[in-house]
Amino acid sequence: MTSSHRSWVRTAFVIIPLALPLASCISSKPANFKLSFLPTTPVPFEAAFEQPPQIVADNRYSGEAPNLVHRTLSIAPRIPEVETRMVKAEDRFEAGKRLYQQGDTAGARREFDTAIDMLLSAPENLPDRQRLERKLDQLADTIYRYDLEGLGAGETQRREVVYDKTPLDDILQMTFPTDPNLRPKVKEEIGATVSQLPLEENDTVLSYIHYFSTERGRRTLINGLRRAGRYRPLVQRILDEEGLPQELIYLAQAESGFLPRARSNKAAVGMWQFVQFRGREYGLNQTRETDDRMDPERATRAAARHLRDLYAMFGDWYLAMAAYNCGPGCVDHAVQRTGFADFWTLSSLNVLPKQTANYVPLILAITIMAKNPKDYNLENLELEQPVEYDTLEIEAPTQLALIADITDRPVSEIQDLNPALVKPEAPAGYQLRVPKGTLPALCSGLDLIPAAHRASWRIHRVTRGESLAEIAHGFATSAASITAANNRMAQPPEAGDLLVVPAAYHAPRTPVTRTRAASSHRRTAHRTVASKRKPASVTYKTASLRTKHSPAAN
Repeated sequence: MTSSHRSWVRTAFVIIPLALPLASCISSKPANFKLSFLPTTPVPFEAAFEQPPQIVADNRYSGEAPNLVHRTLSIAPRIPEVETRMVKAEDRFEAGKRLYQQGDTAGARREFDTAIDMLLSAPENLPDRQRLERKLDQLADTIYRYDLEGLGAGETQRREVVYDKTPLDDILQMTFPTDPNLRPKVKEEIGATVSQLPLEENDTVLSYIHYFSTERGRRTLINGLRRAGRYRPLVQRILDEEGLPQELIYLAQAESGFLPRARSNKAAVGMWQFVQFRGREYGLNQTRETDDRMDPERATRAAARHLRDLYAMFGDWYLAMAAYNCGPGCVDHAVQRTGFADFWTLSSLNVLPKQTANYVPLILAITIMAKNPKDYNLENLELEQPVEYDTLEIEAPTQLALIADITDRPVSEIQDLNPALVKPEAPAGYQLRVPKGTLPALCSGLDLIPAAHRASWRIHRVTRGESLAEIAHGFATSAASITAANNRMAQPPEAGDLLVVPAAYHAPRTPVTRTRAASSHRRTAHRTVASKRKPASVTYKTASLRTKHSPAAN
């Protein structure tokens, strides 16, 4: 072997070992590339059974949703326009109340008008509009109460009871024409009507149905039916407990139009129109502070028992109702004089007073129309809500103005819940009725004032920017008196603080009588405005609120 051959061989032995690893790296790359698309070989798995982790009850994040879902769910749904308008109107109303408490009558009226405008300007086709109109009625009624009180925070004038005029005085003295076309219709209605009270059709009944179908009579009828909503559950319960026909509720409508403070020209008082001696026979007492005849519950119980006694005496509901009107002695004398124990016969013989002869047909006419509402376009009347209240026995003489301060309600609302109070002061031992849900706050507020001073002192909630001197001026007292009554407070009062205010009251006013139109106008006025379905100007609403005592025909 030549030297050159030996040199080549040595070189080959060096290169070949080095080339083998390099060739191995090159050949392995295609294999790895292909295997990367294949499933990996599963790792041997040995099942292990362990206790599941214990879930802690208060783990607040255990049910947390992913962020994306959370963001989706956190988007607040769009509030309906009805709800938005009602909330905004309530805010403006509350702002008006704060201005009222500060004595800013012009500002309070502006806020009240704005609140009403927000509801009146709602589109006619708005869904759930009935809720909005109920809110409108509520606000208008409350604003009316503030308006009657003069929109003044420091009002300390005593107010005597305001009597309503009974509708019966005028109607029973009138005669009305009879529509002959009504007879077959009414006869058919009576045949199809279920009634515990016997119903009858004759010329006098038809004449009253005709009257209540006219514009003037219909207004009187509807006002009474709407007000009946306040007392219907109460009256129906008592009539049922005393075993009387439910239709006798319309006797109260004929007597008073469901006005607890109605007063006739013969000095009969209350929803059931008791004169003094008859009321006392059935437990309705009168004192210098109270008159039970104006208490709806007590008067209804007394009327039910009186009617039950009259039916036991005469054995006939028509004669019992006639005796309720003119007295049992009058009816008994007519029966003894003629020998007839039949109301229609006695009426035809003119042995009953004219008012009594018309009284029973009037009640029958109201009953027939109320039990056939579709035939007289009386369906879907918006009845007043039933009266709801809590009761508190008064420990010492207490001014209703103080009750109004604590419950944050107008004085007239407290008076309406307690119509039997002759003066705006509840005597010791009186079962005072207060707005539902306000009893806890009332008890706490009364505890701030010594019992001996509840007939004169007041409570005032401080508003922003209100000084002690301004508060004292509003209540016709001194800043020093307020400081002393509040345990000589060291710091000036802040917004939201409750201050005890030693107030003084003026001499009583003379009792007055208002017309039934005035008392019902607070509900009919704003309902008429709402029916226009368009915004009303501030001037118009202000005028309508201030003319609620103007006389109007019923």
